[in-house]
Amino acid sequence: MRLAVVVPAYNEEKTVGEVVRSLRPAADLVLVVDDGSSDRTAGVAVAAGGDVYSHLINRGLGAALGTGIAAAVARDADIIVTFDADGQHKVEDIPRLIEPIRLGAADVAIGCRVADRSRMPFSRRLANWIGNALTCVLFGIWVKDSQSGLRAFSRRAAEELDIKTDRMEVSSEIIQEIKRHGWRLAEVPIRPVYTEYSLSKGQSFFVGLKTAGRLLFNRLFR
Repeated sequence: MRLAVVVPAYNEEKTVGEVVRSLRPAADLVLVVDDGSSDRTAGVAVAAGGDVYSHLINRGLGAALGTGIAAAVARDADIIVTFDADGQHKVEDIPRLIEPIRLGAADVAIGCRVADRSRMPFSRRLANWIGNALTCVLFGIWVKDSQSGLRAFSRRAAEELDIKTDRMEVSSEIIQEIKRHGWRLAEVPIRPVYTEYSLSKGQSFFVGLKTAGRLLFNRLFR
């Protein structure tokens, strides 16, 4: 099966090269979406062997995922994995993540950072729990790690996925799409790599509060 990995990246010149190089032996396509970076993210990704799609301005994580997933479908991928550019994820987790989809037992798989939560800083654990709880309240589905950036989609699910949000709330929107379409979900334990750099990115407590506000607004007024 043809595997594409989508790597959304915004100002990730420090890590995106190594991420792309680690992914190339494991995937048929490594698609980096440079989301309006002001540094050398795009050039570093190309030099490492990635196929780069660029946004002229920073549009946000949701928009970058939408661009990358659409590109993967257009390039005939059978399974599409999303993978953060900050070095948090391990390429070794991908085979286990996609196995339920490869076997036809799931339409979507989410990598759950539950194997060793003690290594996750308290503020990050709190933000993650709030995201899980709010997602469940708004969309009626409990997921162990709704905010995880490591996910896999079957081609059918990727074709049906309709991402409307541009920013971090896309993680909860994907859970909403799982519920709306009745997709079969597999939750696969993964072991993230926490570094000072990776912890400076992503869904911190305060970013989580902003995301929660956007989710509530979208639910009530859209």
